[in-house]
Amino acid sequence: MHNDIGRVMILGSGWGGFKLLRDMDKNAFEVVAVSPRNHFLFTPLLASTSVGTLEFRCITEPVRGYTRNVEYHQAWCDTVDFENSTVDCTLNLSKVPKTHIKSPEGKEGAIGGNNHIRLDYDHLIITVGSYSNTFNIPGVKEHAFFLKEVADARKIRSRVLECFERAEMSRSDEERKGLLHFAVVGGGPTGVEFSSELHDFIREDCSRLFPGLMNYVTLAVYDVAPTILANFDQSLSQYCMNKFRRSGIEVRTGTIVERVEDGKMVLKCGKEVPFGCLVWSTGLTENPLVAALEGKVLKSKSKRIMTDPYLRVLDTEGKVIPNVYALGDCATIQDHELPQTAQVANQQAIWLRKALNKWSKQPEKSFADVTAPFSFKNLGSMAYIGNWEAVVDMTKINEKAKESGKLAWIFWRSSYLTMSVSIRNKLIIPMYWAMTWAFGRDVSSFQEYDRRKRLMNDDREG
Repeated sequence: MHNDIGRVMILGSGWGGFKLLRDMDKNAFEVVAVSPRNHFLFTPLLASTSVGTLEFRCITEPVRGYTRNVEYHQAWCDTVDFENSTVDCTLNLSKVPKTHIKSPEGKEGAIGGNNHIRLDYDHLIITVGSYSNTFNIPGVKEHAFFLKEVADARKIRSRVLECFERAEMSRSDEERKGLLHFAVVGGGPTGVEFSSELHDFIREDCSRLFPGLMNYVTLAVYDVAPTILANFDQSLSQYCMNKFRRSGIEVRTGTIVERVEDGKMVLKCGKEVPFGCLVWSTGLTENPLVAALEGKVLKSKSKRIMTDPYLRVLDTEGKVIPNVYALGDCATIQDHELPQTAQVANQQAIWLRKALNKWSKQPEKSFADVTAPFSFKNLGSMAYIGNWEAVVDMTKINEKAKESGKLAWIFWRSSYLTMSVSIRNKLIIPMYWAMTWAFGRDVSSFQEYDRRKRLMNDDREG
């Protein structure tokens, strides 16, 4: 039996949404989840899956596994009607044949095929995340890979292997150099960790499988800033840069990309850089739903939904929209810009869940009367930098709390293993780490092997 607080709708299944979905009191609320992705993704280890250090299912948790008392819809939320408390959604499901039925009068008809639904809510929590930012640079969307989802990691793994296979068959040194130049644009934690994982894969596995190609392989990190890991302590950032250069990873800071073409990146200085695989990791931009709320909600300069200290969404006049909350990458607090990290979303979800649970027991009071404002506690940052080394920056807690090297790597691995959600994943993650160490990474590639279908797909893409 649910109390008067009513129907709580959660948009998104990321760090914020999934945490709320799991932990909210189902006896106090009627919980509804809407997300195009039917799983939670443990993003800190996504780079590991892109080269086969871990398998994809090691870092996913199915939404349905935690939704016995939750109404779940696999859909995108397109728009929100705040006045009528409804959301319009588009199902993220493949088309299926329509079901043909006969009416009591004997007339034939068909049902199904409608991909649009409208849902109502009493309380709405917007935690839809963000998209990769291309800064409107021509060609990035068409020719670069991003690293936000499992599908991205799968594409990257296939492309890296294809580059080596094509280079193995090539007789042109120039073509080999182009195919085997791996470019990473963005020197933040995602770009650094992917570069490190890729370097380990090339050094430990590709050198064994393609020994004749190693002299042609180059890996470079490009960033417009003067350093990589700019948000880390300066000594750790410098340690990472020195480590990369010793390992043979080129670090090209102060570099501006003007445009990207098929197999070629053109820099602002006019230099053309051929590549076999380009991974783009330069920051975040607004989700399409957040863009659709233009004119309905107040936004920050970075196009994030603005909230008050209680995570309540503000309208364009700065007034609280009743019973609507926002958290995670898609939102920030007015006059207090929050970083777009999993850590923030997780803390916000824990705070909001506790606040709503308190409110459900005292519905006669206002929301702000039953809880203190949200306060973010920065617990630090970590990044893997290759060859069983990492950097850990916890100087926000204690100015001496920073570490680099092997000890930091042990802390990095043990922390993320502890943070992984289910017991199942806590068991299989170290199992795959051990298998990679003992037998190497899996280099199988899963594609369309029916030649006619492959040609049809290539024609569509071409």
